[in-house]
Amino acid sequence: MSSVPQIKVPATYIRGGTSKGVFFRRQDLPEACQEPGEARDKLLMRVIGSPDPYGQQIDGMGGATSSTSKTVILDKSTQPDHDVDYLFGQVAINKAFVDWSGNCGNLTAAVGAFAISGGLVDPARIPENGICTVRIWQKNIQKTIIAHVPVTNGEVQETGDFELDGVTFPAAEVVIEFMDPADGEGSMFPTGNLVDDLEVPGVGTFKATMINAGIPTIFVNASDIGYTGTELQKDINGNAEALARFETMRAYGAVKMGLIKDIEEAVARQHTPKIAFVAPATDYEASSGKQIGANDIDVCVRALSMGKLHHAMMGTASVAIATAAAVPGTLVNLAAGGGAREAVTFGHPSGTLRVGAAAEEVNGEWTAKKAVMSRSARVLMEGFVRVPGDTF
Repeated sequence: MSSVPQIKVPATYIRGGTSKGVFFRRQDLPEACQEPGEARDKLLMRVIGSPDPYGQQIDGMGGATSSTSKTVILDKSTQPDHDVDYLFGQVAINKAFVDWSGNCGNLTAAVGAFAISGGLVDPARIPENGICTVRIWQKNIQKTIIAHVPVTNGEVQETGDFELDGVTFPAAEVVIEFMDPADGEGSMFPTGNLVDDLEVPGVGTFKATMINAGIPTIFVNASDIGYTGTELQKDINGNAEALARFETMRAYGAVKMGLIKDIEEAVARQHTPKIAFVAPATDYEASSGKQIGANDIDVCVRALSMGKLHHAMMGTASVAIATAAAVPGTLVNLAAGGGAREAVTFGHPSGTLRVGAAAEEVNGEWTAKKAVMSRSARVLMEGFVRVPGDTF
């Protein structure tokens, strides 16, 4: 029986928002994995435990969900007036690929803290006590993100009393600003419309708002697809037929948004776009048993990530929700009661989240100016991950 020794790679395992991921400094990766390519992808997949036909990622750091099959690579920024370059890789669970097509908003909450602790931020910019403003260049989408990280006695403060639905324990609050979050130039509505008719052969035709802010997202009305907008994971994720229908809708929406040319390409682009459904505010019981009242929220939203209903809400999709809510006439805005707004509180399977957003119409084109939300982050483990030496 042949054997190869394992190699050790410096890494940190961090919870950011309602996600968890393995964080690396680019300089700590094996030389062959410091640049884009097959070697890097193979390393990250082996670290996470993919591809796993059992769907469990037992032989890796992943947790067998879209929220826990994540990797981050950080480096000193090459961009003027930025501290750190942030690259996110969503690792597929049962397939051999890493999706680099979008950002992870939840793990963004941990980027600033890791950058400070990892020596990627100029020490002169770190206060002894107070808030350190970390200027992040998000390489996947080529956008600026500002993280406001609390610092106590010269070290990142991780514990505190800020509570985030979907996370069991309180922690320190990290305020995140997504600057100009729409991807690309011009209108953040790639079809040019606030609402489109999305034709899905074999499924139906649905009203849809397709937006490119935070992350490309397709919104449909819950009532149009037989849902109430109060569903939990157990109501959808065990239904293979429903999941297949959502994936078909997502694929046709991706084509209409110009993200892919043919629906077959959606298989290799699972991270984007997201698909979500909205409904007017109503009472429901969150997955924790917490009672959410219609008066607590403006709108109900449920979103799928990597083919499954998310247990809470993706950070980037939260930006899409808030931005769409800020534009009168979108399905999200209408479900929230219509009219102009600068913030929205939405209900998701784990509870509620408030996100601020600013959008403006210039010469008939809508653009997103900024979205703001509070998250938290905490280091769970640091040291080394090990992979077999013949991984890449």
